[in-house]
Amino acid sequence: MKKVTKISLALLSGLLLAAAWPTKGFTALIFIAFVPLIYLQDNISNNKKNGIFGLSFLSFLVWNSLTTWWVWNSTAAGAVAMLLLNSTFMATTFWLYHFTRKNVFKNKKGYFLLVIFFLAFENLHLNWQLNWPWLNIGNVFSHKHTWVQWYEITGISGGTIWVLLVNILLYQLLKAVIEKEKQTLKRYAVFAAVALILPITISKIMYLTYEDKGEDVEVVVVQPNIDPYKEEYVLSAAEILKRNFELAELLVTENTRFVVGPESSIHESIWLESINSYYSIRNLRLFSKNNAGLAYVIGASTLGMVPEGEEKDFAARKFFDAEEYYYSYNTALMVSDNEKIQYHQKSKLTPGVEMMPSWWILRPIKNLAIDLGGTVGTLKRENKLTLLEFEDHKVAPMICYESVFGDYVSKFVREGADLIFVITNDGWWGDTPGHRQHFEMSKLRAIENRRCVARSANTGISCFINQRGDVLESTNYWQPAVLVNTMKANEELTFYSKYGDNLYRVGSLVALLLICFSIVITVSKRER
Repeated sequence: MKKVTKISLALLSGLLLAAAWPTKGFTALIFIAFVPLIYLQDNISNNKKNGIFGLSFLSFLVWNSLTTWWVWNSTAAGAVAMLLLNSTFMATTFWLYHFTRKNVFKNKKGYFLLVIFFLAFENLHLNWQLNWPWLNIGNVFSHKHTWVQWYEITGISGGTIWVLLVNILLYQLLKAVIEKEKQTLKRYAVFAAVALILPITISKIMYLTYEDKGEDVEVVVVQPNIDPYKEEYVLSAAEILKRNFELAELLVTENTRFVVGPESSIHESIWLESINSYYSIRNLRLFSKNNAGLAYVIGASTLGMVPEGEEKDFAARKFFDAEEYYYSYNTALMVSDNEKIQYHQKSKLTPGVEMMPSWWILRPIKNLAIDLGGTVGTLKRENKLTLLEFEDHKVAPMICYESVFGDYVSKFVREGADLIFVITNDGWWGDTPGHRQHFEMSKLRAIENRRCVARSANTGISCFINQRGDVLESTNYWQPAVLVNTMKANEELTFYSKYGDNLYRVGSLVALLLICFSIVITVSKRER
C-alpha cells in the first residue's frame, strides 16, 4: 500500500469522526468513521514498519483538533497539550488493539478487541487525573438523544460498543464486496442492518412510551450573562447579586422552591469557617425570606483552612505571611431562610485549569494550574458525595465539568437525588461549539438517570431538560435571561443509576488480561 494511500485513509477517518460530532455534525457518519482505520490495520499489519501508531495518531489529531479547538479560547497552552496528549492516548489505544490482535489472533480474527480497548481507554479517561472524556464515543449521540433512550441501562459505554460494532460489521461487509464473497456479503449485510436499526427502533419505542415521573417542583433558572473576562472578577459582589436577583424576581412566584444561578457567581473570598458573616450569604438569605423561603443554589469561590496534619496535601496552599495552609474550592452553595447553609465542592476538576495531576513527576509544576478566575494553584476536590437537601427533595449539584461524567452523576442519584442541577460558566470559550457540546451532554445525564435537569449557565445555554432528554425551554448565547418550569422530581432508579459504568469496568479488566496474555505470547516467541 502506497504511503499516500495510507495517509489519505487516516485523514479520512479523522474527518469522518469530526463530521459526525455534535453539534453541527451528521451523526450517522460515526458508523463508518472507523472503517478506514480498521482497513489500514487489517492490511498493513504484517509489515514490521507499518506505522500504525503514526497513522492512527494522525486520524485522532484531526478529530480532536476539529472538534475541541475551542479550548484555545480559554487557555492556548492547555489546548495544545490537550490535543497532543489526547491524540497520543487514542493512538496508543489503537496500537494496543493492533498489537494484541496480531499476537493473539495472528490478525485473522479478533476485531472485537477494538471495542474492548476503547472501553478501557474511555474508562481510564473518566477516572484518572488527566481525565478528558469529552470525546468518549457514546457522547456523539447527545444530538440524537431519541436514538439512545437505552442509555438508562448502559450509559454512554453502550453507545461506544454500538458504534464500534457497526463499524466492524460494515468493514467486514466492505471486505466481502472487495473479495466477491457472496455468502459472506449477505451474512454481514444482515448483521450490519440489524446492529444499526434494532437499537434505534428499541430507543424510539422507549422514547414514545416514557412519561416523566415524580412530584411537581417549580424551578427558576437565571442566566446573568456576566462577561468572564471583563466583568466577573471586577464587579462587586453586590452588583453581581443584583443582576441575578433582578432576573429571578421577574419569574419567581409563591410556588417557586428553587432558584438556580451559575457557577462562580460569588467572588467574595468566602471562608467556610465564617460563612454566615458575608454580604452575599446575608442577601441570599434575605431573598429567600422575601420569596416564600425558597432555596437559592448558586456557584461561589470559597476558601477553607487546612486541618492539622494535612499540610502536605497536594492542594494545600501556604499563606505568604504565616505558617498555615488553606484550600481553595469551586463550590455550589444552597442558601435558604432559616436553614443551615449547604455546599458541594467540585470534585471533577479540569486538568491544567483547576488542577495539575498529583503524580510525583509533576509536583514541581503544580502551581502552573491557572484557575480561570486569576488565581494559581490546584483546587481542592471533594472526596465524598454531598447532596443538597431542601424540604422533601435531594438535589445533585453538578458544577460545570462534572456534568460530563455519567457514573459520577449516577452516584448522586443512587444516594437519593431526585433532581439534577447543572451550574456552569461557559463564557470562557466564546460563541464556539464548546458551550453547545457541553449543553448537549446534560441530555444524556437526564436519560441515564431519568431525572429532570435544570441548567444555569452564566452565559451559553441555560435550559430545562425532561427525563427523556428533551429540551423544554432554553436561552440564547450572550443574552441575560431567566426561565421558569415545573420539573418532575423522580425517585425511581434506572438500571444505570443502580450499577453505573459496569460495561466500562468489565472492558477494562478484559483489556488488561489481553495485554498480559499478548506480552506473554510475544516473549515466548522471542525466546523460541
